[in-house]
Parts: sequence; C-alpha cells; structure tokens
Amino acid sequence: MAGGTRKLGAIGKRGDGCVISGEIPETSRGMLLVRVEASLISAGTELSTVKYLRANPTEQLSEPKPFGYQNAGVVLEVGEGVTEFKPGDRVACMGNKYALHTNYALVPKNLCAVLPDNVSFEEGSFAHLAMTSLHALRRGEPELGEYLLVVGMGLVGQLAARFGQLAGAYVMGWDTIPARCDMAKTWGIDATVAVSDNTDPFEAADKFTRGLGFDMSVLAIGGDGTEALNTIKKVMKVSTDGHAMGRICLVGMVATTCNWGAALGNLDLRCCARTGPGYHDGEWETGEREYPRTFMRWHTRSNMEFVLRLMSEGKLDVKSLITHRLAIEDINEAINAHLEHPDSTLGTVLLYGHNE
Repeated sequence: MAGGTRKLGAIGKRGDGCVISGEIPETSRGMLLVRVEASLISAGTELSTVKYLRANPTEQLSEPKPFGYQNAGVVLEVGEGVTEFKPGDRVACMGNKYALHTNYALVPKNLCAVLPDNVSFEEGSFAHLAMTSLHALRRGEPELGEYLLVVGMGLVGQLAARFGQLAGAYVMGWDTIPARCDMAKTWGIDATVAVSDNTDPFEAADKFTRGLGFDMSVLAIGGDGTEALNTIKKVMKVSTDGHAMGRICLVGMVATTCNWGAALGNLDLRCCARTGPGYHDGEWETGEREYPRTFMRWHTRSNMEFVLRLMSEGKLDVKSLITHRLAIEDINEAINAHLEHPDSTLGTVLLYGHNE
C-alpha cells in the first residue's frame, strides 16, 4: 500500500473544511495500517482552529492542516512486533496525528483495539471521546448512590453522564441548548435542565438531590467556564459549618478564574487530561515498553477495550448521539453544521465509501 495516495480531511488556510491528497504511509514497527470506514468529528478540540480563523479573517494557515483523532476500520497491514492484530481485523483507532479523518491511517498498536462483532465502525469511531469521558469519571471517583452534575451536554458530557450512571450515581445534566438535554433523555439520563429556559437550576438541583447538594460534578465545556464554575459551587453539598464540599472534574479546553483556598471551601478541583496513562508515550504506544497490568489496570488501551465492551453489551449507547452521517468529501458541510447549527448538530460521522 505504501506509495499510494490517500484522502485527508483538512482545515483550509482560512478555516474552511477541505480534502487534500497525501501519500499512504509505510507500515513500520509497532504500527497498523488501517483502511478507515468511519471517523468522528470532535466539535470542541478539533474545531478550535477553525473557530479562531473564522473569528480572525486576517489570519490564515500556511497550508491546509489534516486533523482528527478517532476512527475505525479494517487492518490491512501490521508492522514488525505486532502480534495482537492481523490483516482483516476490525479495529477502533485513536490518537492525534494518527487516527485522522482519512481513508488510510497508520496507528500505533496500543492506540487500537479489536471491535466486537456487534459494534459498528460508526460506534467504534467514538472510542477516543468515550475514553476521555471515562477517564474524567475515574478521576472523580464516584461512589454508588452519589449525586453527579454534568455541565455541558456535548459528546463528552453525554458520555460522562452515562458513565456516571454505570458507576451507580444519580445524574443530572445541564446545557444552554435544550436539544442536547432532549438527546440525553433519549438514552435515559436521570434528569436535565436547559439553563436557557425558564427552569430555575438551583431549585431543580435541590429537588433532584433531595436537599443534599451534588457530591461530584463534571464541567465539560469549552472556552471561559468561570460563570459555570461559580454556579456549580452553589449546588454542591455544604458542610454544617458552611463550607462547600465535593469533587469538580474539569475536562477539555475549559478556562476558569477563581480564588483558591478558603474561597473554594473544601471543594476538590480535579483536572482530567486525555484518555488515561500511555497516550503520548511513544514507546508505550508502539509496544516498545509495557506498563505492568497488576499495578496499572486502567491505561489508554484497557480503557479503549472497556468502552468497546460496554458498547457491545448495550450499556453504552453512542448511536443515539449521531446527528449527521456525511461523506469525507462533505467535510466543510460537516464543520459548518457544528458552527452554525449547534442546536441540531452533535455527533458527526464521516464515511469513506465502504460498506460493513
């Protein structure tokens, strides 16, 4: 396959979506060459450059920039040292600069996992964001029966809310876009508040938690989250001496300004990065070194295998989060939908012309 050409979804110089051609990379040690069937757009991180360029028309990229970090397809070739996969395997893939929006991707073996037979390529393309959400929940250490608030019901928020339920928490989701709350209701979230309507979020939170306040929160929004953080603080549980308590997990590209120390009471703010240990450790990604599973049960690859298992068992529904299915050639239409119609666009899957 090396030496042939592939299609690459890219961000154009002025923030448009475009398709460019590139060379199919040569399969190397610890890597898999995958014929991609589906990839998923992450409207937050992936489109941040697009948003900047469109907001600053005098700025431009020097050349189109390929992007994407989650896809699924069929293994065509395996590199030296790869024994866990073989040509013909159906796999989910993840990783910036690897699992691009492209019809042929070269991905490190530890950033791939075999798809269960009943999990589609479209579902498999959700793996990276699902693992991001899962890692945020692990950082928050939810306990059975606790109350969890998820602020921001984009893809990460939707998935974090479902993981919270699977961990035994009662989950409420907040968003400024009512349609996202409605989508959460389709898969069975416990409660939602569309904070842009006339519903009082404080009254709803008090009723939902039976006057106890939330034990844990996940803040899953982009941009300035200062107002959101201040609002979350008001609905967390409070000790008898008046101090706010609980854990707040910040995931994604959120920025906040706050006073620390006594101003936060006894709240724990926990930053949640990426998909678990291993991601961006090049030697681990290609299998040149391993982490001992006895001491590190959950790393990036075991998290990936776990989210795919939950999909297979019907416990993690990602199909209900898909709002658009478009060919890679329509990538600009996909980007425009996210930026211009966020009220009706959430999960956008790009397809590459092959049937399962």
